[in-house]
Amino acid sequence: MTQIDEPPAVPVFFLSDSTGISAETMGNALLIQFPELRFERHLIPFITTVAEARRVVAQLDEAMAGPVTPLAFTTTAVEEVRLELHRTTCPLIDFFDLHMNRVEEILQTPGQRVAARLHGVGDIKRYNTRMAAVEYAIEHDDGQSLRALDKADVILVAPSRCGKTPTTMYLALQHGVFVANYPLIDQDLDTDDLPDSLRGLGDRCFGMLSNPARLAQVRQERRPGSRYASLEQCSWELRRAESIFATHRIPVINSATKSVEEMSTVILQNFAKKRTAP
Repeated sequence: MTQIDEPPAVPVFFLSDSTGISAETMGNALLIQFPELRFERHLIPFITTVAEARRVVAQLDEAMAGPVTPLAFTTTAVEEVRLELHRTTCPLIDFFDLHMNRVEEILQTPGQRVAARLHGVGDIKRYNTRMAAVEYAIEHDDGQSLRALDKADVILVAPSRCGKTPTTMYLALQHGVFVANYPLIDQDLDTDDLPDSLRGLGDRCFGMLSNPARLAQVRQERRPGSRYASLEQCSWELRRAESIFATHRIPVINSATKSVEEMSTVILQNFAKKRTAP
């Protein structure tokens, strides 16, 4: 049988004068519409001077010599840095340029075009909330701390390696949601009861599952050849977790079929409905 070579990945660059979160979020929202393609993502944050922008342009132009045409997304606000980035021969999607002129036209006033403003630092209250949420998420990642679980807006519950941590961090950083995540271990899975630490908090819980083959693959990368990574163990843990979620009517999502952004949206919608329910 003739083996068909997989096409090379498309190099994608996210450029920013700050952390790059906005560039990544908006860029990935577009890239997700092309599931048949593979992307090799590169984040280049904190491009704050013309000299730094020139170095980035050189990197982008070098990528143009590769077998696949690269693509770059930028949210850089400072005009001289933006203009320098536009000197690249690499196709460049400038989110700031695409939208800023139109917003200025509608509001009939010029924007300040200051670095990092796009990322929400100007809203101090929202920024502080997000940072507090991130600190809470780090403290409560993977069951490290059970302190103040009652302060969590959401508790993600799942067997190990089902995507709890990236979803937790995304919800905290992007939305300021206080999220704890709890790993279901063998002792928790022996019965359909909620673990003692989660008793009385079932209404804040959201379950996460995966496909056995996918979970085994992810775990093999962490502990190759172990019982932990075996297909049999993964299948058993997922079955038992699903039974617990069903018993306690905990909503659930399959992380093997959705992106972090999609899962976060589903989780937020679910808890928004609970808050507005009579």
